[in-house]
Amino acid sequence: MTNRLRSEKQEPDPLHLNCQTEVEVKHGVGLHARPSVTFTRLAKSFPCSIEVAVNGSDVWLNGKSIIKIMGARIRKGSILRIRADGILAEEAIRALKELIERNFDEERKHGRTA
Repeated sequence: MTNRLRSEKQEPDPLHLNCQTEVEVKHGVGLHARPSVTFTRLAKSFPCSIEVAVNGSDVWLNGKSIIKIMGARIRKGSILRIRADGILAEEAIRALKELIERNFDEERKHGRTA
């Protein structure tokens, strides 16, 4: 009877990551009500945790909480650090950064520039 240990090299799970990005808010009035709702709604669509820090702060806010995001009073020119941890984290970071860079799609929805 041979006692062998089988060693399987585990590949990192590409769906479960911890990632982070920075993006500048260029929307005319920052994250007021509509952009905050759009941001948190998109954040909630991902199964990972999402947190936001504003202008280099060490305080991380729940990116899925409309109260936290609106309460941060994020203005035009603010630098957001967005981090995600968990399943589809990289995808979440990419989608949220692109949303901010597109000014929350408000030009298309309301036919005006922000």
